[in-house]
Amino acid sequence: MNIFADFHARIADLLKTMGEQGRLPQALDPARFVVEPPRDASMGDLACNAAMVFAKDAKAFFHNPRQLATELAAALVDCDDVDQAEVAGPGFLNIRLKPAVYGKVLGAVLAQGAEFGRGAAGRAKARRVNVEYVSANPTGPMHVGHGRGAVFGDALASLIDFAGSKVTREYYINDAGAQVDVLARSAFLRYREALGETVTIPEGLYPGDYLKPVGVALADKHGESLKDKPEADWLPQVRDAAIDAMMALIRDDLAALNITHEVFFSERSLHVKKNGVSDVEAALEELRSKGLIYEGRLPPPKGQLPDDWEDREQTLFRSTQFGDDVDRALKKSDGAFTYFASDIAYHRKKIEAGYDVLVDVWGADHGGYVKRMSAAVEALSGGTCALDVKLCQMVKLMRDGEPVKMSKRSGDFVTLREVVDEVGVDAVRFIMLMRKNDAPLDFDLAKVIEQSKDNPVFYVQYAHARAHSVLRQALATFPAIDLSPAALARADLALLDDEGEQALIKHLAQYPRVIEAAASAHEPHRLAFYLHDLASLFHSHWNRGKDQPQLRFVNQDSGELSCARLALVTGLMIVLASGLSVLGVNAPDEMR
Repeated sequence: MNIFADFHARIADLLKTMGEQGRLPQALDPARFVVEPPRDASMGDLACNAAMVFAKDAKAFFHNPRQLATELAAALVDCDDVDQAEVAGPGFLNIRLKPAVYGKVLGAVLAQGAEFGRGAAGRAKARRVNVEYVSANPTGPMHVGHGRGAVFGDALASLIDFAGSKVTREYYINDAGAQVDVLARSAFLRYREALGETVTIPEGLYPGDYLKPVGVALADKHGESLKDKPEADWLPQVRDAAIDAMMALIRDDLAALNITHEVFFSERSLHVKKNGVSDVEAALEELRSKGLIYEGRLPPPKGQLPDDWEDREQTLFRSTQFGDDVDRALKKSDGAFTYFASDIAYHRKKIEAGYDVLVDVWGADHGGYVKRMSAAVEALSGGTCALDVKLCQMVKLMRDGEPVKMSKRSGDFVTLREVVDEVGVDAVRFIMLMRKNDAPLDFDLAKVIEQSKDNPVFYVQYAHARAHSVLRQALATFPAIDLSPAALARADLALLDDEGEQALIKHLAQYPRVIEAAASAHEPHRLAFYLHDLASLFHSHWNRGKDQPQLRFVNQDSGELSCARLALVTGLMIVLASGLSVLGVNAPDEMR
């Protein structure tokens, strides 16, 4: 039951009818207006901006938006579930619902349980969405920055799925670039070390101890047979062994965060020729056939020229035709394809797979790459496939306000696994989602395990555990009580007339809208904020009961009222557990 979607549909129908009657233009797009909670709760339960949005369209029929809003209000106030419909300011519509509506909302929560808020889209007609996230270079264990993108992408995929779309979780393995050759050379030194040599890791190679087991495994498998071979002979097999070992390490790190991917796609596979043509060559040939590739020269970069700048003729993609700042190179000076060429081919594979929406989760340092990739997807799909690139800002790891020192295991950064092992998966996931993805995040290892209201994950989980304690108290007070949602739904919910109780129910009513809006905007932090606000309302109402016994959830003298309040507590538990589940965070029955 989504009262916001319900009233959006009602208002859309009113506008459609007025259009059919010749009192408005026909076919006004209902997606242009919103029905949402008013910023000031005293203004009502719902707010709509339709009259303002369509002011220009309606100018020939209404002198100003207030006139249109007044007519909409007059029609809505005749509805059985509307108490008041008023016009505010230049033409905003505020709607106050009758209390019985919220009894129906709570009844819907109890009846639908974990399905409350789930998107109603038919699975056969649902959008197909590909979410590609993490995609860290397979050169070592994951660090905390990777963890933010991993948590964000995983929560976003769950959110989109819960909202009604079909989601594929994908990891792009960067196994074709120079960095994996550096990895192979680093692993080869560890191989020689495993054979008994004393080695020094030179600058430019990976110094972390995590490559020592790779060296041991190579020594066990090959003995000394690789030691004296030229690099061209040993590098391919050492590289493959090192990549496999690093991907196993990465999968293990992700598993510690309860993250899995359905697809692991190899960049190297894009360069393998099939019937004489690689995927990269096929993608560029498609763009060339559309007149989007040419041979030309790029203007020099603004400011001081980089040392490797070359003024030369090269193969270029017309990305400026799709909003980019400059056309983009597809081949290096040695004739090899650029990373961008590989990425074009990779996204072409996803477009060919039939996805409607592609979501790429990248680190903030890749922000300059967004326009060219968006241009390529538009060119390849003809605009039928949308690309949304979500950039995740850096994470600053702290302990009691002081920066955390580097890890011995990795050599130059703190590994994600070390953080998860210290503070737990729930703290890592929830704190990573309590800031918008493109905002910097300070992650304080000491504060995220505090049992206080200043720790968001504790605060929300404690609300769920506290609700369970209410039910345990109810069983102790009324041993014969039936606490099943079906039984509680039969309680007289009209008895829930206290302002704190009403605030809780109204917030529960927002859950389907929050799911829909957060999934549409690709912003899982909205759900984290919502859960924190819901927990805050619950804790505040609980504290009022300390001073006012008549407000307590379980009251020996009023079994009927207690049943209604237990229905509210159960509804709260259902929504908290549902939202935490979408974010990949546990909802404990009690805190330890």
